[in-house]
Amino acid sequence: MKIRSDANVRSRAAVLLSALTALLLTACTAAPVTQEPSASAGAGESASQLPVPTPTATPGVGVACPGLRCSTVMLAGDLLVHPQLWDQAAADAAASGKQPLDFEPLLEGMRAYVSGSDLAVCHMETPVAEAGGPYAGYPMFNVPPQILTAAAAVGYQACTTASNHTMDAGTAGLNRTLSVLDSLGLEHTGSYASEADSAAPLIMDTSGARIGIIESTYGLNGLTADYPWQVDMLDPGDMILRAKAARAQGADLVVGGVHAGDEYASLPNSQQVETAHALADSGEFDLIYGHHTHSVLPIENYNGTWIVYGLGNAVTELSPWYRVNNEGLIVRAQFVQDDDGGAWRVNDLAWAPSVIVRDPYRWCSVAADLPQGPCASETQQAEVRQRTISVVESMGAADAGAHEWLVTQDVSAR
Repeated sequence: MKIRSDANVRSRAAVLLSALTALLLTACTAAPVTQEPSASAGAGESASQLPVPTPTATPGVGVACPGLRCSTVMLAGDLLVHPQLWDQAAADAAASGKQPLDFEPLLEGMRAYVSGSDLAVCHMETPVAEAGGPYAGYPMFNVPPQILTAAAAVGYQACTTASNHTMDAGTAGLNRTLSVLDSLGLEHTGSYASEADSAAPLIMDTSGARIGIIESTYGLNGLTADYPWQVDMLDPGDMILRAKAARAQGADLVVGGVHAGDEYASLPNSQQVETAHALADSGEFDLIYGHHTHSVLPIENYNGTWIVYGLGNAVTELSPWYRVNNEGLIVRAQFVQDDDGGAWRVNDLAWAPSVIVRDPYRWCSVAADLPQGPCASETQQAEVRQRTISVVESMGAADAGAHEWLVTQDVSAR
């Protein structure tokens, strides 16, 4: 993968490198902290003889934790809202009373998966409009902000925002989207309202670990951001610098999102593979995943680092031409730390297949345990699940230990 060397990237890299250097120098030159013996210590006791506190075990949410600490991260596909979906939200609002638009029923099936993880991250593919509109669909999106209200309602804690559609509504749309996320308490990264924000890595606290999230997009559909810092553009070197900055600021783990690929493909393209492998080879990323193709892509274990190349769509209008457009993947990674202060690793990687159905439009899990109950025909459920399995496992994921996520088993265990 060729590292871009234009002035904007050099400027961004310089800012990150300066911040990282400052952090490291501070850590190296800070005065050491000395712990005084407690008042209850005997006259002959020194601080070194005092009992060492037992590390607190934090099992996290998910499968049984095999180490001292565990933390799970759930990642989902694109929130890609078309007019048919806001028409459905209007109909659902008429029934629920949550006027003018209620997207929560559309996303309701995700709730069990979101609650089955310590940290759930969505991907907001497009800018949002003012609450009352006007709204716009493809090709220049400006969608109802209530989709983010629903994402927060079902439990998502953060969203990535760098995509080829980020600048569809200009700086006003970008800033409006970030403002809505802020108002809902949803953290975000990938696009920014200020240069200072762009230099501050997103680090999310869970009960077991602090998790940094880095995300970038391959392009902006021919548009140009008004400022070079507004959208994180895909560059492995820049992402690695940002990962280092996140770790310098206390992140135990770093997750990298890559918005790239060929639409409706079943395999990653060379840009995706080379970028993901470069991130993995850096040693700075604990998990790498992707968006953009509007199709589920394989999962690979590359030299010990899990790469989920494409999560497909979480929600979208149904395509009459590409069945894969209507399908998605939810992935949950469990990270474990075996010893206090020791290295973290992915202990468990689980995935669940989904499809969008209509009349009414709903997100529908087609995992083997059917946690929502049947929400598509038996034929469609079987076809989607089998197609997802064949793609997900096409690069050796099953042999490396990735498996289907049966969330009802998690729920019964909790």
